[in-house]
Amino acid sequence: MISITTSNMNGIRAAMRKGVDAWARANTPDVWCMQEVRAPQPDVDAIFDGFAADYAEAGRVEAPASLTRVNEVCRVKGRAGVGLLTDLETTDVRHGLPGLDEDVDSGRWIETDVRTPQGYTLTVVCVYVHAGNADDETKMAQKYRFLDAMLTRMGELRDEAAHGGRQAVLCGDFNIAHTPLDIKNAKGNVKHAGFLPEERAYVDRWLGEYEFVDVMRDLAGDIQGPYTWWSQRGRAFDNNVGWRIDYQFATPELAETARGFVIDKAPTYEARWSDHAPLTIRYDV
Repeated sequence: MISITTSNMNGIRAAMRKGVDAWARANTPDVWCMQEVRAPQPDVDAIFDGFAADYAEAGRVEAPASLTRVNEVCRVKGRAGVGLLTDLETTDVRHGLPGLDEDVDSGRWIETDVRTPQGYTLTVVCVYVHAGNADDETKMAQKYRFLDAMLTRMGELRDEAAHGGRQAVLCGDFNIAHTPLDIKNAKGNVKHAGFLPEERAYVDRWLGEYEFVDVMRDLAGDIQGPYTWWSQRGRAFDNNVGWRIDYQFATPELAETARGFVIDKAPTYEARWSDHAPLTIRYDV
């Protein structure tokens, strides 16, 4: 059994000030995907060193140096940034989506091939999709361009998994709530980025044409939520007025091994170290 966590950090330095290190010590997932790291490389290295010490103290690795650390800093200062930690054997790492070379597209996609204790090799992708803005054509064009590039790579991952190759899971903040079950106020957001019909159609294709599985939804069933992100405006967190925009999309064979999930929502607004809650799924591989 392995655990895979995805969490938008909302700035890893701010998350450290708010207590993410305590969460790390208590959880130490086998694979930890992070988005919106938003820090320069020296700061990422120092913080990842601390997490590696937590893994060693928890007995997950023999020494801090044994923890694999992968990240990509966005070339636009203060934006995006993705990272991945794993105590599993790593066989390959790839950065970025082919065909996307603009600065704004950097720090949004890393792939890591890992070998599980049972001997399976998986591709774990850490993804941070553009947020977009329905009032800004440029930002929406950037988002759709990124989503189009994703389709090409997802097709390759699907085909590899379907022909006996590596199974794959895409983990991250996709900045799209798929259906009204994934957002508290669906009617009020149909013209807002993140719930536009054109954005949601991409998820339809991932789950249909591309045969990926929304693992948490598959486990939870057709219930309202649970959400992974809450606005900092008003009392959205306290009233659970949220969105589910953090996902794990897996190829079918891997999805079938999922045994449970946890959305680790903080008990109070003040206890949060991010405006997102980590999503952890356990896979029997």
